Amino acid sequence: MASRECPNCAVVIEDSSTACPICKYEFAQRQALPWKPVAIILLVVLLIPVVIQLNRMFGR
Repeated sequence: MASRECPNCAVVIEDSSTACPICKYEFAQRQALPWKPVAIILLVVLLIPVVIQLNRMFGR
């Protein structure tokens, strides 16, 4: 079981806790990265040079 220390009162608590049971310090929630928009942007950025090169090769 993982644990962490409260930065406010130094009590060691479970990693899954959202607040310290002693001083009620609230830990920041971890937010997941929105992977779909990131993947779409990455694909577009990577495909632009390919499209430009194909356009030069076939002369459209």
